[in-house]
Amino acid sequence: MESSGPGSCGRAARRPLHSAQAVDVASASSFRAFEILHLHLDLRVEFGPPGPGPGSRGLSGRATLELRCLLPEGASELRLDSHSCLEVTAATLRRGQPGDQQAPAEPVPFHTQPFSHYGQALCVAFPQPCGAAERFELDLTYRVGEGPGVCWLAPEQTAGKKKPFVYTQGQAVLNRAFFPCFDTPAVKCTYSALIEVPDGFTAVMSANTWEKRGPNKFFFQMSQPIPSYLIALAIGDLASAEVGPRSRVWAEPCLIEAAKEEYSGVIEEFLTTGEKLFGPYVWGSRYDLLFMPPSFPFGGMENPCLTFVTPCLLAGDRSLADVIIHEISHSWFGNLVTNANWGEFWLNEGFTMYAQRRISTILFGAAYTCLEAATGRALLRQHMDVSGEENPLNKLRVKIEPGVDPDDTYNETPYEKGYCFVSYLAHLVGDQDQFDKFLKAYVDEFKFQSILAEDFLEFYLEYFPELKKKGVDSIPGFEFDRWLNTPGWPPYLPDLSPGDSLMKPAEELAELWVTPEPDMQAIEAVAISTWKTYQLVYFLDKILQKSPLPPGNVKKLGETYPKISNAQNAELRLRWGQIILKNDYQEEFRKVKDFLQSQGKQKYTLPLYHAMMGGSETARTLAKDTFAATASQLHSNVVNYVQQILAPKDS
Repeated sequence: MESSGPGSCGRAARRPLHSAQAVDVASASSFRAFEILHLHLDLRVEFGPPGPGPGSRGLSGRATLELRCLLPEGASELRLDSHSCLEVTAATLRRGQPGDQQAPAEPVPFHTQPFSHYGQALCVAFPQPCGAAERFELDLTYRVGEGPGVCWLAPEQTAGKKKPFVYTQGQAVLNRAFFPCFDTPAVKCTYSALIEVPDGFTAVMSANTWEKRGPNKFFFQMSQPIPSYLIALAIGDLASAEVGPRSRVWAEPCLIEAAKEEYSGVIEEFLTTGEKLFGPYVWGSRYDLLFMPPSFPFGGMENPCLTFVTPCLLAGDRSLADVIIHEISHSWFGNLVTNANWGEFWLNEGFTMYAQRRISTILFGAAYTCLEAATGRALLRQHMDVSGEENPLNKLRVKIEPGVDPDDTYNETPYEKGYCFVSYLAHLVGDQDQFDKFLKAYVDEFKFQSILAEDFLEFYLEYFPELKKKGVDSIPGFEFDRWLNTPGWPPYLPDLSPGDSLMKPAEELAELWVTPEPDMQAIEAVAISTWKTYQLVYFLDKILQKSPLPPGNVKKLGETYPKISNAQNAELRLRWGQIILKNDYQEEFRKVKDFLQSQGKQKYTLPLYHAMMGGSETARTLAKDTFAATASQLHSNVVNYVQQILAPKDS
């Protein structure tokens, strides 16, 4: 448990946490033997050619870790998480109080030890053992070039196509390939960084203050303790624009106007609604969005103060603006109260889904939120059908075996089954206001800490003693233990019937399009111009399920709804592309290629390649041609996944 360091944030003594004993098999570090008080990075970026050799692209400089020994018997060695792509060339130790420049810095020996395919241990030996509670500074000189944590983009992978770009992605265990650290969500620390960039480049980080120091240096400070995976950096040709009292958007200059249009005045409403529900936004005075280059493979990454998001959100009509409510919700769930290891990922994501849907219900009403939740449930159903319900990855608490990369266990279960469990706990309380108050108390109780399910569930039963007395944790079929440790479909599903008022019209409209001679009068009587994104998505999903439609119907559908067939909204473009391919409507095939050329998000790219390879000969040719034209602008992981789809293994 975090004690006198920044993790305690001036609170009175807290309950002992189960997570204080939790193991993290994904970390090679001695994070229980030392408390990390602060991390400082002093790095210079060089954009050269890829690969080894002089002048190649890389980050080089120093990582300084301020530590305190926690072992009563002292320690003679420190182990940090590192990676083979990270080359440490020197280590020095300064004993005594941090910032005490009088204390001499002495070089210390270090070596690496193998750990797993996704990392290694960096072992630093102390010439004299450090004593119990002793504080010291460790200074590591290092360089990182090509590796999984630092993503280098050539100019053609950016929106502007003129300058290169680099960004880091820490979740789950990639930041050990960015700087040596305790790469576990079990511990948190504050950090600062000084980043030097070439002329014409701007650096941004997940920090609550930043300032320019001279023409080419940027200084960042995160004064709240965070886990290592949330430390993030991006460097490129970046511009910014204010969009609210504490929010600005960052993007390449060619995207900044679109980003400003899309998000002006939008973010503050989401933030203030979150604060009313879950308590103060603690991350200083900033919640900014960084629109990543189109090759960014994810929807969003909730780096504190600066969420990294896909440019696919720039639909031109604000129709996807609410997608960032999920990332904003992480400001409380995940970033403030964190899973202590990746087997408990549902504590980050299940709560965030619940929080996102609470905010959305207040702002957009229950019907719309239930419709969105129904699309989430359909994704969970699809995942469980493909993976098999009994797959151990379909437990809320996943047992991650040593050597397994936590990222390889990623799926819909922690999100949607986690949401169902939190909803079940709200249902047991039976009063939404009471449960909202509980969530606020939960955040306040565990803020700046990392927890396990037991910590949360004990707090829940203490908060609602009448439920504890009733034994709600062991109701047959709904036991808390069963929720956590049994794979399969959630034993309880929240009632989504308020969504029927939006789903029924979409289902009825889809039915009209399945007949060989569609009744155009009945179709035109349905005013879809007022439908929001998720209602349109629901309608298109129904059309896709019913495809292929009778000959000529898809052409007519596209002509009737240009809002869909010519959409700039990525969710609609994905579905329209899938419908085109399933119906082999070749006149529109270019739209699939255009969409795939405009972005490289994994969630959109892979389903379209699956649909092309599952389609006609012409569709399969389209897949190969499109990949040949776009491979250079995709993220390397996405390239690998697409190659697997294009060249299926011989069965």
